[in-house]
Amino acid sequence: MMPTHQLRCLETTSYMRPISVRPIPASELKYVITDLVDVFRETVNGGSPLGFMPPITRSQAREYWISIMPELQAGSRILLAAFTDDCVIGSGQLELSQRPNSPHRATIQRLFVTRAVRGQGVGTALVDALEDVARENGRSLITLNTRHGEEPEYFYKALGYKVVGLIPGWTIGPEGERYDHVEMYKEIDLRLGV
Repeated sequence: MMPTHQLRCLETTSYMRPISVRPIPASELKYVITDLVDVFRETVNGGSPLGFMPPITRSQAREYWISIMPELQAGSRILLAAFTDDCVIGSGQLELSQRPNSPHRATIQRLFVTRAVRGQGVGTALVDALEDVARENGRSLITLNTRHGEEPEYFYKALGYKVVGLIPGWTIGPEGERYDHVEMYKEIDLRLGV
């Protein structure tokens, strides 16, 4: 059974309302963690594993969000959430390379949008915001990894991401099935909006 707050959020997002995307610093994670857990579980258990083996429990999802706190506090990971009214409808993360030879690089990770509003521009708004955050942090090269031949690959291609190559059997599923993944990248101009 879906939590009451998430049911209310899904009811209010069944048609597109204005959205906002904003960073969630470590100090504010506690205010949105319940929504993040709900949408994350819906995504993972709905077939987009985001690095997890479905099905995941609320406890496992909550532990994941708590586990990123040190990186959020250190500023090496930036968490963005998309909202409509006060409901989290999606999220994405930007991992900033901490290596001395790659201060220009960042990686998009765990981008997801609740099923009720997919195809309505929320994912694009999140990627645009992540690219803006990358620029603000002097990052001109963005990388990511996603399953080959599935919807996210085509989504990123439409946003200008290019395939570097294919990694066969990069992940496995609950039955031991192997999934190929693609490594993708995009170079962005450090001038805002270019």
